[in-house]
Amino acid sequence: MRLLDKDGSQLGIMSSLEALRRAEEQNLDLVLISPVANPPVCKIMDYGKYKYETMKKEKENKRNQKVVEVKEVWLSVVIDVGDLNTKARQAGKFLESGNKVKVSIRLKGRQQARPEMAVKVLNDFYEMEQIKEVAQMDKPPVAEGRNVTMMLLPINKK
Repeated sequence: MRLLDKDGSQLGIMSSLEALRRAEEQNLDLVLISPVANPPVCKIMDYGKYKYETMKKEKENKRNQKVVEVKEVWLSVVIDVGDLNTKARQAGKFLESGNKVKVSIRLKGRQQARPEMAVKVLNDFYEMEQIKEVAQMDKPPVAEGRNVTMMLLPINKK
């Protein structure tokens, strides 16, 4: 097997007994790095310390990772300006906190014959200044059965 020292330098190709003896001389562990290589590659290292450092790195990566949620705002085809402003403020809060927003309208009864009215309401909603400043359209308004939906992404301000 090919043996690597604790600093990564190569010690050459030797038998597994010789490699194990060298690891024990240094009071370290012999760890199999690549078993499928020809010859297999082993490294002399402190395995407990290695596991601790990798676990610490994983925790740090988890801490720095931000989970993006999809929040949903429901509108109506016959929504009035005041209600539209209220919904826009709420969607703006979601977007400022870094979440995606799905804006939906459920078509009821005879509204299903005119889905373009719902698309117009969604486009008007996107054009409102509370939304236009903090969001970009990820998915334009699309009619899917009884629902018309649109996805908004927060604008990255770096």
